[in-house]
Amino acid sequence: MPFDVRDFADAPPGDRASSRQNRRLVATWLLVVAGMILVMIGLGGATRLTGSGLSIMEWAPFRGTLPPMSEAEWHRLFALYQKIPQYALVNEGFGLAGFKQIFWLEWTHRLWGRLIGLAFLVPLVVFWATGRIERRLIPRLALLFVLGGLQGAVGWFMVASGFFPDSTSVSAYRLVVHLVLALSLYAAILWTAFGLLAPRPVLSSVPRSLRLGAGLTVGLVSLTIVAGGFVAGTHAGLDYNTFPLMDGRLVPDGYARLTPFLRNLTENIAAVQFDHRLLATLTALAALGTLAAGFGARAMTPLRPRLAVLGLAVAAQYALGVATLIHVVPVGLATAHQVGATLVLTAALVLLHGTRSLPAR
Repeated sequence: MPFDVRDFADAPPGDRASSRQNRRLVATWLLVVAGMILVMIGLGGATRLTGSGLSIMEWAPFRGTLPPMSEAEWHRLFALYQKIPQYALVNEGFGLAGFKQIFWLEWTHRLWGRLIGLAFLVPLVVFWATGRIERRLIPRLALLFVLGGLQGAVGWFMVASGFFPDSTSVSAYRLVVHLVLALSLYAAILWTAFGLLAPRPVLSSVPRSLRLGAGLTVGLVSLTIVAGGFVAGTHAGLDYNTFPLMDGRLVPDGYARLTPFLRNLTENIAAVQFDHRLLATLTALAALGTLAAGFGARAMTPLRPRLAVLGLAVAAQYALGVATLIHVVPVGLATAHQVGATLVLTAALVLLHGTRSLPAR
């Protein structure tokens, strides 16, 4: 039976306080895990941008926790790396010192993933054993843990695509799957934490236009991030480095050059970059419309801070995207752009959660 805030209100005062305290504790834990996933997304972006993701040719979930402990082990791992196309076509001759530089970033990325797993599993077991987690949440949290473990396997599935003949980077399709799963986990964990912190809606009634605007913004942000994944996977950001036009045209020449047409959406650099720009602009317009709906209604005062944060996040992210493009994708700006996308999604989810209505009884 789903939790109803009015059932909670009927509980004895002592039980109510204890339950509130437990919910806050569990929510804080989930927010910490979400924060760690946010850092992981930034690390993943930096790893991809520096070409570090293919430096570790083994998937060793337990043994790989420790870095190389001897010179012989370093040479063994370097010898494995020298067998893949990325070394021969991009990094040939950069030596053991160069290998160590890219190795440490990928090793940190994988270690951080393992730490996220521990940060989720250990408190989950402790809170379950001490009765601090509501029974209704146990299946959801267990599923999230399983999906988190699956994310590690998907990550290796993605990395393995970079070992194919003549391949110097991972498959764009596998990269997007890896990114979407990470963001889905992040959003699900955040939404669960929000529900624990605020089981009762902020307002008893919210205009339909505001609720629809918030939902539309979340959807468009999500699509824009997926399109950005294909921009990253195809290295489309290295072309058409002008804004707002692309080679002097609003819609680039050759947008539909591939057949069947759907291939253009994921493989044609001109189309992939244009779609990302278009979706980002639509997201900004949806956010602007949502802000107008929220600030135009006096009763929406409690939601105005959330609206303002969303507006600022979208504006900053749009500007960051343009800067990343015209400067031809420097690592620092591009990594910040990837993290910024996650923050925009966060702000949109915070607003959407605030537009909930009281359930009918």
